[in-house]
This record gives sequence, C-alpha cells and structure tokens, in this order.
Amino acid sequence: MGLFRHMSPALLIGTVAVAACLPSSARSQDTGWHGAAQVPHYQEQIFPPWSHRANTDVTDKGLQFTVPEVDSLADFHGDITNPALVLYIAGNYYFAMAPLVHTFEASHPEYRGRIYYETIPPGLLVAQMKAGGRITSGNMTWVAKPDAYLAGLKNVRGLIDAGMLTGTPVAYVTNDLAIMVAKGNPAHIKTLADLGKPSVRLVMPNPAFEGVARQIKTALRKAGGDALVKAVYEDKVASGTTILTHVHHRQTPLFLMQGLADAGVTWASEAIFQEQAGHPIGHVDIAPADNAVAVYAGAVVKGAAHAQAAQAWLDFIHSPAALAIFEKYGFKPYQAASKN
Repeated sequence: MGLFRHMSPALLIGTVAVAACLPSSARSQDTGWHGAAQVPHYQEQIFPPWSHRANTDVTDKGLQFTVPEVDSLADFHGDITNPALVLYIAGNYYFAMAPLVHTFEASHPEYRGRIYYETIPPGLLVAQMKAGGRITSGNMTWVAKPDAYLAGLKNVRGLIDAGMLTGTPVAYVTNDLAIMVAKGNPAHIKTLADLGKPSVRLVMPNPAFEGVARQIKTALRKAGGDALVKAVYEDKVASGTTILTHVHHRQTPLFLMQGLADAGVTWASEAIFQEQAGHPIGHVDIAPADNAVAVYAGAVVKGAAHAQAAQAWLDFIHSPAALAIFEKYGFKPYQAASKN
C-alpha cells in the first residue's frame, strides 16, 4: 500500500525487520499524527482523494501523479493557470462539489474547465485570503485569490463587517451534527455523553481554525454541561485520548478507518457521504434537543477579479438544481426563520 506496494518482497521484509529491531523508545516516538509507525495493513482506497479525481472539471489533466499517503492534494481542485472563477469553500461539502460544478457549467458553459476551488477549513481560508491568496502545500507554493467565500453564515457576516467580503450574504442550506463511528459501532457509542468516557478514543475538530468546533461545544454543553466540554476538549486532549484534527472532514474518517479512534463528531452529511462511498463508517444520530444546526452562506470577496462569475455562483447555489444535490447528502434548504 502506498510506497510499500512498489517494494520487492525482500526489501519489504527487510524494512519490517529493521523496524522490529529498533529500540522500543524509537518505535513509540510520536509521529505527529498519533499513528503507529508500521507497514500499512489497510486498503489503499481509504486514503484521500476519495473522489478518484472526479472533483475537478479540468479537461486536460496531463500527467496524473497521485500517490496515496505521499502525494495527494485532496483539497485543491482545478486548473490554477487561468481560472475564470476561484471559490473558497469551507470543506464540509467537498464531496458535493463535482455535481454542483457540473450542473453550474451546464447553464454557464463559459466557465467549463475554468473553475478552481479549495475546500480547507474556513479559518485557514481566511488566513490564505489575508496572505493575498498565497498558499504552500508540501513543496509547492501558488497564488489563488478568491472571488467568492462560502462558509457558516455568522462567519460570512463577520467577514462582511470586517470589509473582506461585500454585499449581502446568500444563505442556502443547513446541516446537523452526528457522531461518526467505525462501521458496526464497536465502541457502542449511543449519545454525546458517551464521548466523555476515558476509554473512548476521539478524533475531534480543532477549535483553533475549524468552525464546526463551536457548534460541537454547544451540543456537548447541551448534553452534559461544561463538564462534558472540558472532558472532551481539555482532559482527554491532555491524556491523548482526544486527537485534534487539522482538516476535520477528511481526518476523522481516515483515523476511524485506521483504528486510531472510536468516534468523532462531524456534520451528518459527512458521515452520509462516507457510507454512500462504501467506506467502513457509520454514524449515531444526536438527539434534536442536543444538536446544533449550521447555516451555510456565501458572499463575493472584496476586489474579486471575477465578481460577475462569483455572483453567478451565488445565484446558483440556492437554486432548486443545487438544493437537489445537497439534499442527497442530508442537507436541508435554508429557511429564513432558521436559527443561525
């Protein structure tokens, strides 16, 4: 799997032997992602990008070089050479973007093959905006200045107030939280309160830059008060039984599929996608009284190079055609009376 699948049997055996001979202290060193340093024993298909390159509408892909675990830019989509529309999209629905883009291009053929978008967490997208659109992943640095920014409604309103976005926010769908678990729920998670148990290993969105963490803390507080919030986000972080993610919508199922965690709170749509993709993932519904609802919205970026294209996307995103795609993953159309 990964690079190991290219090794000869002798080289692979030698690699395992060397690892086995290392001092236990060396073998148990923290790798930075709390994973075990070992020869992979899982299916390569669990590694992103899970779209199998469907989440880009580039017509000429040239040399295709994607190596799971090693070289995979899963949250960057399209051709950066001369885009006609650049979207910064909080990554909570990266899996819906391919059909959304294709549907949009059907009525706007002038943009076909020229849409570039990113789906990293909203706080990191803001940091990239403040850096002039410049970003580095691995050894590659490039500039992609956004035309539209789409994230939580409160986030979008705040950026309008800060002068980074312009116009009126366009709200389009809502989403609920769920507890993502490994298929079969081997840890027997039933409620949010179970997440506070010391024996339950968690992978949770990082409050530093992942907006969903705010809603998760609200839900935990409803279910178990401040004590449950502290247990999940402080005590268990300190003990190592809560891992904080950097890209929650990909790391949570990845850690679950590798057996490194028992559960993690995500948006319900993300668990639904994983199940539809055939991955060994399940979910536990959260009681409505304890759940938190997110409202997704977008706005044009101030000084956007393609403001007309950005507005066209915002007009499309709450259309019946777009909403029909969202509903396949459990999103609900935004109603003005919804709490936000």
